[in-house]
Amino acid sequence: MKTDVDSDWLRALSARGSACARAAFLVSPEAAHLASQSAADNAYMQLHSDYSLARAQQQHRELQRALSAELPVISFCGRSDTPDDMFPNNVFATHPGRLILGRMHHPVRQREAERTDIVAFFTQMLGYSLSDLRSQPGDVELTGSMIVDRARGVGFAGIGERCATAGAEAFARALDLHACLCVPLAAGEYHLNVVMSLLAGRMLVICPEGFAHPADAERIAACYAPHVLYLTAPQKSAFAANCLSLREDSVWMSEHAVDSLTASQRGQLQRSGFALRTVALDEIEKAGGSLRCCVAEIF
Repeated sequence: MKTDVDSDWLRALSARGSACARAAFLVSPEAAHLASQSAADNAYMQLHSDYSLARAQQQHRELQRALSAELPVISFCGRSDTPDDMFPNNVFATHPGRLILGRMHHPVRQREAERTDIVAFFTQMLGYSLSDLRSQPGDVELTGSMIVDRARGVGFAGIGERCATAGAEAFARALDLHACLCVPLAAGEYHLNVVMSLLAGRMLVICPEGFAHPADAERIAACYAPHVLYLTAPQKSAFAANCLSLREDSVWMSEHAVDSLTASQRGQLQRSGFALRTVALDEIEKAGGSLRCCVAEIF
């Protein structure tokens, strides 16, 4: 597996699979409070604001209803002792025929990987094998920490408190990737997926200020130029990079994220073939994540 990626090499790769998932799953919010432990390194959390579980649940149901218009979406029930479990893509990931468990940084999140129902759904119902990274050296919070070009088999990992290089490389091997580029995040960033996203394998959404070295952002952008949407720091804080394409012709963002975009940026997405889809997630965003964090893709 290569540990370096350049634009000429990536562009020469032929597609080896679908860039978009065939289904997705969610985990409904059930805790009446936010995870104070997670707030230690998640600056996006609004720990001291009023949080309404009922409103978060309503928004989560609407998210499932909206996404279901594009692909099958199932939802597992969350638990009161794991308040971050509404963000399952950090703990669970899939590769065709394989379920992957991440090595979580905080104990409150490590408990999420211990639940047997989600694992049984994939291993017993769907016949997936299990790749458990919890015994591997180095934390890695799966598709929170790594943005994956599924079509080409390339990963981009954001190294920081919640993702070590060894963990990212273990995840890349579990995904059978050709290459994995590890770059450090800027101080105060906890996940790469609030800094950048890759839409259907053909358009990059990125905020250079989220990287310790902006040159790394430009290096990644060169791989997908000219199809690059640059975000400002305020737009990143509005979760505009925490977006997701579940089909080749659309992109999902929260209302807060969409409202932060300029008319020019919206036009750029549309010219690149992406219809903009949106749902209200402001209550869920108080927990420090947004739409992409809520969705675990099934490949």
